[in-house]
Amino acid sequence: MTAKPTDDLEAVRGLVELLQAFSNEERERIIRWAREKLGMPGAATSGATNPAGSSDTTQTKGVGSASGQNVDIKSFVDVKAPQSDRQLAAIVAYYYRFEAPASDRKESISKKDLEDACRLAGRKRIRYPAQTLNNALNDGYLDKADRGKYRINTVGENLVAMVLPSSEGSAKISRTLKPKNRGKKAPKRKPRRS
Repeated sequence: MTAKPTDDLEAVRGLVELLQAFSNEERERIIRWAREKLGMPGAATSGATNPAGSSDTTQTKGVGSASGQNVDIKSFVDVKAPQSDRQLAAIVAYYYRFEAPASDRKESISKKDLEDACRLAGRKRIRYPAQTLNNALNDGYLDKADRGKYRINTVGENLVAMVLPSSEGSAKISRTLKPKNRGKKAPKRKPRRS
């Protein structure tokens, strides 16, 4: 662990030095994630439209609103190409939080939002949408908001913004987030012989 800076300016210099290697969009995302991790309120009003070029949502792997154009949910889901219903739930939560037209943005989604998104995106109806949202929560993509509501978290944002549509990367993230032995004892390992 690093030593605590002696003053605020030293902390700022260290932070600026760390962020130098990143683009402005990446810096915005890193700072937003750090604020969330520290439990600090967001710098901008939640759900407000972002100025062009000021956030990571402007350049999310082929989909974005840098030109001020709103992306419809069908196009967004098609570009992100989810490999599972849990990934689709994360994509829908991300879309409604960052990419939807300002009047349709929301901090959290419900099973009805997920069902509507499937219909609007032309995807097969999810049989148990409430369970799918809960599974996405267990995979670490979503956080619980209110009763029956879920919001995208930083892991889910990273999945949608940086990993998808890469099937190789998404499989890698899914493997690292899933608990390996739910309620089962880990198998005993044989001691190594040197």
